[in-house]
Amino acid sequence: MMHLSSFKAVVAAGLLAVAAPGAVLVAAAPAFADIAAAKALVDGAKAAGKVGELNTGYLGFVGATDSGALKAAVDEINAGRKQVYAQAAQKNGVSAEAAGIAAFNTVILPKLASGDYYQDNSGKWARK
Repeated sequence: MMHLSSFKAVVAAGLLAVAAPGAVLVAAAPAFADIAAAKALVDGAKAAGKVGELNTGYLGFVGATDSGALKAAVDEINAGRKQVYAQAAQKNGVSAEAAGIAAFNTVILPKLASGDYYQDNSGKWARK
């Protein structure tokens, strides 16, 4: 699975591909204490079909969750993505929402593992 720094690099590359010529993208490192542990927990939940990729570029729950730790991990990763999308948006003259959607379509969706859940364009959960 992809580390957050790799994710940032891939998102940056994807967003630059759809950005105006000459645009520059800068992504700052998030200020999270244990992103690796959060990522490991989320990766396990994705493999179990509990967490999927929203078509907005964020993680979401495929069903209800009763795990506070998993919710905290998803929130932590989504906060990092929010930073990346905001910075990409500012640098590329688009909204943060547009940056997240672009990242989903050009970076996240093509890299999903077989069996992973994602939201299709209508917002319904689908499996790759």
